Amino acid sequence: MRLSLYIAKRYLLSKKSHQVINLISGVAVAGVALATIAMICTLSVFNGFQELVARQFTAFDPDIKITSAKGKSFFTDNERIAQIKALPAVEVASASVEDKAMVEYDGRQVMVILKGVESNFNSLTEIDRTLIGRGEFLLSDNSFDYVIPGAGLVSALNCGIYFVKPLEVYAPKRKKRVNMTNPAANFKKEILHASGLIFSMNQPKYDDNYLLASVDFARRLFGRKENEANSLEIKIAKSADIKKAKSEIKSILGDEFDVKDRYEQQEDVFRIMKIEKFISYIFLSFILLVACFNIIGSLSMLIIEKEKDVRTLRSIGADDTLISNIFIIEGLLVSLTGALIGIITGVALCFAQQEFGLLSFGGAAGEYIVDSYPVKIILNDILRTIVTVIAVGLLAVGVPTRYLTANLLKRSK
Repeated sequence: MRLSLYIAKRYLLSKKSHQVINLISGVAVAGVALATIAMICTLSVFNGFQELVARQFTAFDPDIKITSAKGKSFFTDNERIAQIKALPAVEVASASVEDKAMVEYDGRQVMVILKGVESNFNSLTEIDRTLIGRGEFLLSDNSFDYVIPGAGLVSALNCGIYFVKPLEVYAPKRKKRVNMTNPAANFKKEILHASGLIFSMNQPKYDDNYLLASVDFARRLFGRKENEANSLEIKIAKSADIKKAKSEIKSILGDEFDVKDRYEQQEDVFRIMKIEKFISYIFLSFILLVACFNIIGSLSMLIIEKEKDVRTLRSIGADDTLISNIFIIEGLLVSLTGALIGIITGVALCFAQQEFGLLSFGGAAGEYIVDSYPVKIILNDILRTIVTVIAVGLLAVGVPTRYLTANLLKRSK
C-alpha cells in the first residue's frame, strides 16, 4: 500500500506529457472543490438558522420544562419537586399555569393563551430583552393584577401599551354544569390592568396569542388549586450540562412526568429543519458524485499514458493488485485534494459571512431579525463532508478504475 501511495503521489504531482491531462485533472479537482464548498456553506447556513431559531425561543422557553405525563396539571408541593429544586444544576425553578381564555377590550374579543408565571419568570428566561415600554416586570401587587401582552394582541385589541380600561378575561368554569338559559354564567370573569409593558419576539406564535399574567391570577381564573401547575420550568446553571441535568431530573421524577429540553419543546420546528438539512445533504452528495465522475476522465487518460510504466512495474515483480491500487489511490488523492481546497475555502467564506455579512436579505435595516444569512460551522459537518468525499470518491472511481486497469493489464501481458 505504501508503494502504491508513493507512486500515486508522484503521478499526481508530476507533469504529464500531454497538457490536456493536467487540464482535465485540474477541472476534476475544481469540481470536487466547488461541490465541497457548497456542502460546507449550505450545512453551515442551516446550522445558523437553527441557532437563530433556538435563540429566539430562549426568550420564552425554559432550558427544561416538566409536565405531567398522565394529566393536564400536577401539584408542586411534593418531595420530588423539592428535590429537583435543590439540585446544584438548577438555578431557577418556576411554576406555570397555561390555558386558553377570551379577552375583551372596548368591544373587541380575541381568543388567547394566558400564561400565568411566577415573579421570577424574567430570571428564568430572557423575556426582558423582548419587552417594550416603560416599567418593571411586575404582574401583581396588593391592589391589582397586571398583564404583559404580545405585540400582535395589542394590535388586535387596539388597546395600546398604556390602555386605560382594564382587559376583561373570560374562561369556562371547571366542573360546573352548563347553564343553557344563561350562557354568561358558564364563564368566570377577571380583569387585568396595563403594566406599561408588552413583549415582541417577532414570532406570530407568541406575539399574536400569548398574555403573561401572575400564576395566582391564572389559578383563580382557571379554577386551579394552590400549588397546582401545568408545568415546572427550569433554568440550568451555566456551569452545568443540560443533558446531564435533564437525565438526573428524569431519574428523580420517573415515568409520571415528561421532561423536555428546549429543542424537544419545539420538536416540530427543529424536526423540519433537520429534515431539510438532511435532504440538502443528500442532494449535495449527488452533485459531489457527478463532480467525481470527472476524475474518471483524467484517470483513463493517465492510465493510457502510463502503459509503459505498468509494463516496467510488472517486469520487476509488481502484481495486478498493486498496479490497480496505484490508480485507485490516484483518484482518491484527486478527490481529497479537491475536498481540502473546498473545506478551507468553505470555512473561510463562512467566517467572512459571520464577520462581514457578505450575503444579506436585501431588506431595509431592522426589517428582519438579522440583516444577513446566519452561519455556524460545526466540526461534525466538516468530518461528515470528508467522509462523504472519500465514500463518493471510492464509489465513483473504484469500480471504473478497476475495469480500466484490468484492460490495461491484459494489453501489457
